[in-house]
Amino acid sequence: MSLPENTTVLIVGAGPAGLTTALSLAHNRCHDFVVVDAIFEGHNSSRAITIHSATVEALASINAADGILSQAIKGKSIRITSRSSQIFEAKFDPLKYHSAHPYALYIPQNVTELMLVKKLQSLGVQVQRPHRVVGMKQNENDSHITDVSFEDGQIIKARYIIGADGARSIIRSIAGIGFSDPEGPNPANNILDRMIFADVTFEPEPVGPLTLEGHLNGTVFSGNFFLLTPFGNRFNAELTQDGKPIAKSIFRVGCAIPSENGEPPHAPPKEYIQDMIDAYGPACITSDPSLNPTPVEVDQLVWSTRFKTRCAIADRTFTRLGAAIFLIGDAAHIHSPAGGQGMNLAMRDAIFLADAVTKHIQVSAENPDVDDTILQEFADTRRARALEIIGFSKTLLKIASLSYDAYAWWMPCSAASVRDLILRILGGFDFVQSKVAWGLSGLGRR
Repeated sequence: MSLPENTTVLIVGAGPAGLTTALSLAHNRCHDFVVVDAIFEGHNSSRAITIHSATVEALASINAADGILSQAIKGKSIRITSRSSQIFEAKFDPLKYHSAHPYALYIPQNVTELMLVKKLQSLGVQVQRPHRVVGMKQNENDSHITDVSFEDGQIIKARYIIGADGARSIIRSIAGIGFSDPEGPNPANNILDRMIFADVTFEPEPVGPLTLEGHLNGTVFSGNFFLLTPFGNRFNAELTQDGKPIAKSIFRVGCAIPSENGEPPHAPPKEYIQDMIDAYGPACITSDPSLNPTPVEVDQLVWSTRFKTRCAIADRTFTRLGAAIFLIGDAAHIHSPAGGQGMNLAMRDAIFLADAVTKHIQVSAENPDVDDTILQEFADTRRARALEIIGFSKTLLKIASLSYDAYAWWMPCSAASVRDLILRILGGFDFVQSKVAWGLSGLGRR
């Protein structure tokens, strides 16, 4: 498909960050933009599943929340459990005193993207696919324009370029921007540096409180953590990749893989997922009769993936190569999925960026020599917020990965058992539950 020769704003990447940027620009009545993506629609993997209250509010502010709300499961709580019992529950209901959206939405990332694409299409905007950026250089005739070249030989001249093209961002690479852990090359707590996510069905279908829709369950065991989110039949059509209908309830499972277990396979097979569940999952979904009086086994493996959970942040998220160049989403910062903050931060960044770019375009129309203060303030503020979120997710990961090994023979208790005891006690206080829900919601750190 032919691309236009010129655009004011070029958005590279059509994940949640790029799509939200486009919707926010349109909401701000900036319509001279192009969205490109390197892959065909539907070829992306689905990882993130949680949209927190602050992000729902932000999407609603640009009239982009309705489609997602119509599809998502409204989450009631996040639970922390042992393999056999509940340790702590953070209920979202107290957020009703602070937000019109007192819940977390549980919805697979590919469904979120589908809803955002449909909203864009209703505004007459199409994502241009597949178009892979291979180069950028300052335009010879206008020092505020960059010529962006694509793999197929096409070139777009743009005044603003938004790199929303993921953790391996080509925009970041061409711009020469570094990307590293803020703690340095050898960060602490790098034991659980790989994760597996999978969508599965079970035979027979499991029963018990952890299998009910509306809750994200985190099981801590043996220095590890395991995630379980029941989807019911809500997303069966969207999650099925081979076209074969699935009638059973689908469950999202995720688990950190200790480094001593070796490198997990690229797309873990059914047997690997079963072993992972039996080793670390809650008792109600295991096949081990010593843990589960009604054993269940993985029936269908709908999808699986592995990835590294390292933290990194771009040295800067705004620069110039003729055009103003920005990084958002995973191109700007990555961290562990603890707390479900990554996609949420990306989408809120996108809305703030669209506001800043729109203001800069308007001021530039009146004064072509305007400086970049508006753009730099955005970049500095959002990078500081990203550092805060990285620290938050690292803290959660450290707490989740505490070991149950005893301190010493003369002190037969462990850091993890102390953690569990404290959480069980604190979980009885409503104000503690409310504080945890507030921290996860993003309402205090938009």
